Amino acid sequence: MLVTLKELLPKAAAGGYAVGLFNTTDTDMLQAVIDAAEETRSPVIIGTAEILLPSGELSLIAPSILAAARNASVPVAVHYDHGLTFDRCMQALKLGFSSVMFDGSLGDPAENVKDTGEMVRIAHAFGATVEGEIGHVGNADEEDGALCHTTPKEAMDYARDTGVDALAIAIGTAHGAYKQAPKLNFERLSEIRKVTDVPLVLHGGSGLTDEDFKKAISLGISKINIYTDLCLAGQRAMRDGLNGGLSYLAIRDLKVQYIKETVIEKMKLFGSCGRA
Repeated sequence: MLVTLKELLPKAAAGGYAVGLFNTTDTDMLQAVIDAAEETRSPVIIGTAEILLPSGELSLIAPSILAAARNASVPVAVHYDHGLTFDRCMQALKLGFSSVMFDGSLGDPAENVKDTGEMVRIAHAFGATVEGEIGHVGNADEEDGALCHTTPKEAMDYARDTGVDALAIAIGTAHGAYKQAPKLNFERLSEIRKVTDVPLVLHGGSGLTDEDFKKAISLGISKINIYTDLCLAGQRAMRDGLNGGLSYLAIRDLKVQYIKETVIEKMKLFGSCGRA
């Protein structure tokens, strides 16, 4: 069933677990995530990100994602991740996405508040929810990431002034494959949780340790984004399939299986199994 973040994240926060966002650029990944959610009876968030659109155009992948969500026997939010432009966020809303992330974190903070607040007003008129970001979750190859960590005051002011339904914060994670083990600022996370009751989001989840996830959830993270780990599982399936002399369709099915297994591992770790 298609739902919004408001129907998922407050329950996660109250229950001490997190809901995973698994970005899907094709129907193989989509099937894997939906099958995993239904098998584990886990609520889930699926979607795609603006940076991924060259590998799965929104107008092509959206109908499949939305159909899968509506037909699923568990709650599924369809989320447009890291929307960088107003036009693309509007396209996602018009296509039927139940949630969008407007990411103005790289721009002027005042403009980020203004633009995010406007997106909140528009999305709420569509019956959709909005995630925003304050601070900046960069890429794994960027330096001085600590300079972009979210402060408690930034989080409190941004949540209040924009009215976002979920808040992505920067505490040391990064997008992509880590070249060295990340060091998360759990003290900062705890401080932020004390000053706002808006559900908190952790981006750059692929590559974190089980202990990192568990501690982050215990300190208030309610949504965790995963994508790179799904790609790595798919790549492993293709290597194994080719080495095993499998046919194209057999490799495709192996890809779904490996990605599904990865998603189930994350759902168990996040504590969302059996919560649907």
